[in-house]
Amino acid sequence: MEATITSKGQVTLPKPIRDRLDLKAGDRIAFSMEDDGRLLVTPVTGSVMDLAGMLPRPPVPLSQEEMDEVVAQEAVRRALRD
Repeated sequence: MEATITSKGQVTLPKPIRDRLDLKAGDRIAFSMEDDGRLLVTPVTGSVMDLAGMLPRPPVPLSQEEMDEVVAQEAVRRALRD
């Protein structure tokens, strides 16, 4: 697919790309450049609720105390790394 850059530097994303990324008017996108020159376009839109269910549940549920301990251990690990 190709697109043309206007005199104002604007580009219209082709409809198949907008559809694939589920982009609508007013949505935001982020651009990043790979070392090999490829351009990545990533949607910035969406709700945190869209992330629900992405990760599998842990095999054994943790108590609040166990979760707090894991978070504390990671904080110490990161502090010692810096």
